[in-house]
Amino acid sequence: MYKVHRPSLRICYEDLGPLNYFLGIVVSRNSIGLFLSQHKYDTEILDKANMSQCKPTSTPVHTSGKLCTDASSPYDGPTLYRSLAGALQYLTFTRPDISFAVQHMHNPRVEHMIALHLILRYVKGTIDHGLQLYMFPISSLLSYTDADWGGCPDTRRSTSGYYVFLGDNLITWSAKRQTTVSKSNTEAEYRGVANVVSKTC
Repeated sequence: MYKVHRPSLRICYEDLGPLNYFLGIVVSRNSIGLFLSQHKYDTEILDKANMSQCKPTSTPVHTSGKLCTDASSPYDGPTLYRSLAGALQYLTFTRPDISFAVQHMHNPRVEHMIALHLILRYVKGTIDHGLQLYMFPISSLLSYTDADWGGCPDTRRSTSGYYVFLGDNLITWSAKRQTTVSKSNTEAEYRGVANVVSKTC
């Protein structure tokens, strides 16, 4: 007969106090709940792009026209472009208002860099924006979705997006190009609805 000696498992928890900063996200408490923001990270992105003194704008995208892959010549600084585009992707954790604009930032051409600068100018003007989480009782789960039929001028694929609210709290959101071409606006909308229903479930 063998006797097995098991070392005692000791787990120590250290109370670090109320959460106020985690992975670039600033957590502020207010009378209605928590406010999540990345204004420090916003400032770092603007400094990296040498746009800390830029003129702010009220919208993150041009409302007239779409970005094409062959609309302009390739941008000669693809490393900086991809670095800034990746930083903006991380910023969407608390900024769903730029999700649609940022999801098109994948092809480093001159026109895309101009579009990226527009997003940064919008960030400059909305640097105090963030995500409010409410402590009110949860009464419902609501999902909203929409689709931009054939919005991509290169592939004619649609872009669909959704927002899901648990009570008054926005808990998940997305804006992505659909994987296949839709033959009608109804089909594009249906794909968007199917996507958000799957996510909600």
